[in-house]
Amino acid sequence: MTLAELRARLEEIATERREIHETAGEDALSEDQTTRWEELDAEETTVREQITAAERRDRAEQSRQRYGVSLLERVDPDDGTAVRDLSAAQARDRARAVLDRDDDTQHLDDTQRQRVERLLRSATRNARGDQLARRLLLTEHPHYRSAFRKLATQTQPVLTPEEARAVQALADEVRDMSIGTPSEGGYGVPVLIDPTIILTAQGSPNDFWNLARVEQITTNEWKGVSSEGVSWQFRAEGAAASDNSPTLAQPTVTAHRADGYIPYTYEVHDDYPGFAAEMMKLLGAGYSELLAEKFTTGTGTGEPTGIITALAGTASEVDTATAGVIDVGDVNGLWEALPIRYRRTGGQWMSSTNVNNAIQQLGAQNDAAFTVNFTDDGVPVLKGRRTHVNDYMPPLGDAAASGLLITGDWSNYLIAQRAGMSIELVPHVFDTSGAQGVPTGRRAWFAWARVGADVINPAGLRMLSDDGA
Repeated sequence: MTLAELRARLEEIATERREIHETAGEDALSEDQTTRWEELDAEETTVREQITAAERRDRAEQSRQRYGVSLLERVDPDDGTAVRDLSAAQARDRARAVLDRDDDTQHLDDTQRQRVERLLRSATRNARGDQLARRLLLTEHPHYRSAFRKLATQTQPVLTPEEARAVQALADEVRDMSIGTPSEGGYGVPVLIDPTIILTAQGSPNDFWNLARVEQITTNEWKGVSSEGVSWQFRAEGAAASDNSPTLAQPTVTAHRADGYIPYTYEVHDDYPGFAAEMMKLLGAGYSELLAEKFTTGTGTGEPTGIITALAGTASEVDTATAGVIDVGDVNGLWEALPIRYRRTGGQWMSSTNVNNAIQQLGAQNDAAFTVNFTDDGVPVLKGRRTHVNDYMPPLGDAAASGLLITGDWSNYLIAQRAGMSIELVPHVFDTSGAQGVPTGRRAWFAWARVGADVINPAGLRMLSDDGA
């Protein structure tokens, strides 16, 4: 029986039961009526089981049909409207099918694949996974990849008609979904080698990627809501409640343009997996290093607001007891100043190597006032929480230096990274040390992306600074 027929039979069973009930009225059911009622009970159970099974089969078949389309048909950017005509669900399904192809993703590790998969599923006011899915479908198409490789490595590339249409299809899509001032010129880096999409903490020396709250955005800025929380209390029976509604803040983090000059040798010409892996490494290294500096001390004007900049002069800044000196009381005082709820949810530390060494010496000199030890893997631990070294933070002894040591729940520092990096080829790199510049046998990429960062809840962090007295 079909699903419709099963549902119709269920209605017939209900109708026959109603008739038996009305016929019996106030009297008990007769022997024949009892037998028939039991038969209807048994049949109803069977029919409901069949309906459940049929519905499951229908759902699975619908899912299989959607997956089958994405698995067997690669979206063709030769048709300028193909990607645009996809629904959000279709775009995500087809993009996930690309991720399942080992030939396309063999240069990625499992963490990077999982990151892309997670981003494809996002659907918030700050990030739309379907936009990333469309970008992936366009840039990971063979025609676009071959065109991009030519454009990124050849001074006078000759594109086939299919490659030219693939490049134009991406340009049209980016222009249609752009919010704010779009990037001018350049060529979109294929999604699966784009550092703004696949860069992870495991592949970067920048600890901020692992500590901070990182939000991928497809808009011009991240918009959120934050609060220090709600205060609870016990009351006597019948006692009136007080207004404990929290004060809600609506922080925003604007994405700023970061650009980099990336020289490379002529030898970056290989099969695509080799080219992709090498280019991913070259694009990611300098980008991550620049952001490590700006996430620490960025001014917030035309660049991310560094965590030291954001906390300086706030109630979250704690001064050392003595200028130019850090002692056990400073470390313990900073830890004590951090509200306990943020110690529970975070508490990891960050300082320069110089300050980290000074704290280690405190532990060696003052065993009774435990401050630091080392795990078997050699990872420094302070107050039972891991410490991270960041030499963009100031050393001990800098006059009136802010940001000697930071601890807290690092999710209160938010990084908003707009998905998508673009590059242009610089045909020749010249040696300018002599009177006349001469070619060096290298070319370069000029790359740019957009990223912002700021503290969205200063109460969740504490920073130790030199009092400068």
